[in-house]
Amino acid sequence: MTTLSNRPNKALVVIDVQNGVVWDAYDRDRIVGNIASLVASARANNVPVVWVQHSDEEMPIGGEYWQLVPELIPVDGEARVEKLYRNSFEATTLEDSLAKLGAGELIICGSQTNNCVRHTIHGALDRGYDVTLVEDAHTTSDFEWDHGVISALSIIDEQNANCRGLSLPGRNCDIVLSDNAFKKLGI
Repeated sequence: MTTLSNRPNKALVVIDVQNGVVWDAYDRDRIVGNIASLVASARANNVPVVWVQHSDEEMPIGGEYWQLVPELIPVDGEARVEKLYRNSFEATTLEDSLAKLGAGELIICGSQTNNCVRHTIHGALDRGYDVTLVEDAHTTSDFEWDHGVISALSIIDEQNANCRGLSLPGRNCDIVLSDNAFKKLGI
């Protein structure tokens, strides 16, 4: 249960599903389709949707790479958060947006699993939120580093395993599949 007072609501947080982020992501079309279904379910169940968009030199705000993918279209009244760091809470309006919604539990999906999704999950837990990661609604690209390449699927699987049963005092993280996410969450 969240440690945040007077925050009984849930919110769906869609992280960085932007043209410049998911163009080469693992299983892009299926994952974006799952996210679109989650957004539709959230709206049908009166769960607020919060859209997060990353910006950097290669993805300036307003540019083509910065835009959300065409399959995902926010509606009027849904919160929009612009960010510069991997953690969606850091130097953004996310916390204020969630406070206005009375949200103490976050349902998280998006990209990139090993960067902004992971850091936002930990940032949320650190701030007192309960978190549910939708295990088939986040993606990333293969990650190349000094010791070789880590496949996107390995990164996704590791993040799903890491979130199962993760907890801090008074708050928890778990995973659900997109097709029954809202039912399992009691919505």
